[in-house]
Amino acid sequence: MEKILDRFLRYVSIDTQSDPESDTQPSSSRQFDLLRILCRELQEMGVEATLDEYGYVMASIPSNCGKDIPAVGFIAHVDTSPDASGADIRPQIIRDYNGEDILLDKESGLSLKPADFPELLNYKGQTIITTDGKTLLGADDKAGVAEIMDAVQYIMEHPEFRHGPIRIGFTPDEEIGRGTARFDVRKFDARYAYTMDGGQIGELEYENFNAAAATVRIQGRNIHPGYAKGRMRNAILIGMELNGLLPAEQRPEYTEGYEGFLHIVGFNGTVEEATFSYIIRDHDMDLFESKKEMLRKCVGFINAKYGDGTATVDIQHQYYNMRKEVEPHYHIIEKAVKAMEMEGIKPHIQPIRGGTDGANLSFMGLPCPNIFAGGHNFHGKLEYVPLESMEKAGKVILNIISLFAEE
Repeated sequence: MEKILDRFLRYVSIDTQSDPESDTQPSSSRQFDLLRILCRELQEMGVEATLDEYGYVMASIPSNCGKDIPAVGFIAHVDTSPDASGADIRPQIIRDYNGEDILLDKESGLSLKPADFPELLNYKGQTIITTDGKTLLGADDKAGVAEIMDAVQYIMEHPEFRHGPIRIGFTPDEEIGRGTARFDVRKFDARYAYTMDGGQIGELEYENFNAAAATVRIQGRNIHPGYAKGRMRNAILIGMELNGLLPAEQRPEYTEGYEGFLHIVGFNGTVEEATFSYIIRDHDMDLFESKKEMLRKCVGFINAKYGDGTATVDIQHQYYNMRKEVEPHYHIIEKAVKAMEMEGIKPHIQPIRGGTDGANLSFMGLPCPNIFAGGHNFHGKLEYVPLESMEKAGKVILNIISLFAEE
């Protein structure tokens, strides 16, 4: 069997960054580089697998129990975040971690420090995989991909392992909110599924933010600065004024737990026109809607002050809180809890302060909670994953499959 570490390192070496500016599906053709490899590897293991034009790998392993067992699926995404480079990733492997600072990049001095990330000390004595301080690592979600493939490899090489029908799915574009845009739930043909896309070991989530993206456009008036008095309207400054109307305490750096936020994620502008991009998040639907309404009122205030048409806002839905769709099938949460406990893992059920493909899939008729993949500090140069967490995640997958087979 290929070791999960070697598999993971192969996968992260492939640049699969998604592109939020693209209208194609998937958003970047480079995602196919890994998707084709995964499809081929599944087929070489003896698994029936397909890759469609939209970038979805779907695979099926038939039951060997001869029982009426519901099909259970495991899903991970191949794309990496646009927030940091995903090209030329050079992982560092820190064996028998001693609890001290980990220097990532000698040139910049960037380091992983327990003083900043005290959870590092939970992994003393373990093998930690880090970046070289110049790119992200890609554990989000190639750790999940490697864990699923590791479990599949075990199943196919151990025919004595009893299981019901198993479905495997690998998706593109999760990082830009389009991971399930063309996902065919009927073709996937699972009763329940789990995304292997959570953070540190023990995480189990069946609640997530309601989510929307908002684009505010400001139309200014550019006049030669020598003659601008009383005439110029600087779109950059007007946009900054609008942003200043939003409550600072609702920024993500001041929120936690179930608290939602309004987060400015992008700006592009000149005196003539400017664009401000936001994401809006809240677990509570009423508070979610109130945040959207607050942004609209701020736009209204700017138009009342500077004239109609100065500011416009476009708010696009992204996903809803999956709790409503998963909670009626709570036994799938209980199975995940037991599967972790079987490996000596203390489950930590918590709301996701983010999103997952499982949210949209749950509303598409496939209840789909989220399980840890083991990584930390996603989307940036400080990303890392303990090898032992990935190994445990692979075993949790096998345990869940066994628990369904025992029914």
